[in-house]
Amino acid sequence: MAHDTAHKHESNTKRIWTVFIILSVITIVEVILGIIKPPFLTDTMFIGMRLLNWIFIILTIWKAYYIAWAFMHLEGETKGLRRAIVWTAVFLIGYLIFILLTEGAYIYDVYKSGYVSWDF
Repeated sequence: MAHDTAHKHESNTKRIWTVFIILSVITIVEVILGIIKPPFLTDTMFIGMRLLNWIFIILTIWKAYYIAWAFMHLEGETKGLRRAIVWTAVFLIGYLIFILLTEGAYIYDVYKSGYVSWDF
């Protein structure tokens, strides 16, 4: 018996447009929030950072996850591999962003208010 080696070509046009629209909407929301900077988001602090920073972090991680999901074809992989890749990256990127923003806020306060000495 001969095996059928012909592959059927599936059109991914709908999938590509869906991914494009979702990523565009997230990017547009980020740009609009970055331009208008609503006072209730810039004046509200949550765990040491402004709420607007948290929104940017969450939207950026969501976008990175969706890019990996769609373009690295993670939706077809096993659950364990997906979790190993995605959750490790989400944790490390989120931690890096948190540390950078926290340290940046401290350095900004030092430059703004002058010399700050710590007693260790």
